[in-house]
Amino acid sequence: MKIAILDDWFDTLRRLPCFARLAGHEVTIWNDHLTDDDALVRRLHGIEALVLIRERTAIRAGLVEHLPHLRLISQRSVYPHIDIGACTRNGVLVCSNMHADTPSYSTAEMTWALILAAMRRLPENAASLRAGQWQAAMGHTLRGKILGIFGYGRIGAVVAGFGKAFGMEVLVWAREESRARAARDGYRVAPDKAAFFAESDVLSLHMRLHPATRGIVTAADLAAMKPSALLVNTSRAGLIETAALESALARGRPGWAAIDVFENEPVRDTALPLLALPNVTATPHIGYVTYEEWDLQFADVFDQINAFDRGQPIHMINPEARDRPA
Repeated sequence: MKIAILDDWFDTLRRLPCFARLAGHEVTIWNDHLTDDDALVRRLHGIEALVLIRERTAIRAGLVEHLPHLRLISQRSVYPHIDIGACTRNGVLVCSNMHADTPSYSTAEMTWALILAAMRRLPENAASLRAGQWQAAMGHTLRGKILGIFGYGRIGAVVAGFGKAFGMEVLVWAREESRARAARDGYRVAPDKAAFFAESDVLSLHMRLHPATRGIVTAADLAAMKPSALLVNTSRAGLIETAALESALARGRPGWAAIDVFENEPVRDTALPLLALPNVTATPHIGYVTYEEWDLQFADVFDQINAFDRGQPIHMINPEARDRPA
């Protein structure tokens, strides 16, 4: 099959063990990022299978309709960036392993790395040392503080376990079913959302972004946080009301933020308001970007391609697309 892989910014995939699973296929890897559908149509002309790296490129109807040879989109996890209806109408099968029982441990680890970096002021002290100025800032101990977990799913549960291991009290707020599961796991559940934001010393977001959760963290929620609190977001920027975090940090509630996700990625604008704030620790969406995590994820993605090529597709999101003429 003729396969295209988009947005492999560091040309990483060909260096993973799982890449050998594409042997025998004609594979083209693109390392830059395009947003213009017309340019993508030209780039993907004649392609039969398209590999997506998470949500880096949106697959809209106008693109799908102009790729007559495209038969398969293979990726892993959620797919809010794909117009499934357009794919179905045009006979394009979408396959995506939802890995229901497997959290992204790399993202959970990244969450904890950001918490430690921000609470202990690691970026400031590291920069000071390199500048020959020795210590620059005093951090805070995690033990005994309250770790708020907003969204008790696969990753949230892992981060809660990290907090417990560090001697923190874990406080959870989530949908009713998830709150019940957190209580069964031995964690305290907040009486309501307002108390959750007011009590947390470190508050970490762990939810999927969809219409019901977009903007779920409001300006009022942030204003209720302690001046000493840290907000952490390794999930999706859209969970926070537009521009609310910048304003809240400028006002000092919460006092700090550690973020790995942005509304429009990749970020090339060094004048982005969040990046200009001294009380922000920021990284470029690397929560799931490790060699081990990618080898695990893309083994699934490439297996989906081979299964489709054998006529036995797996992890189908829109199986009805197979009934449409290619």
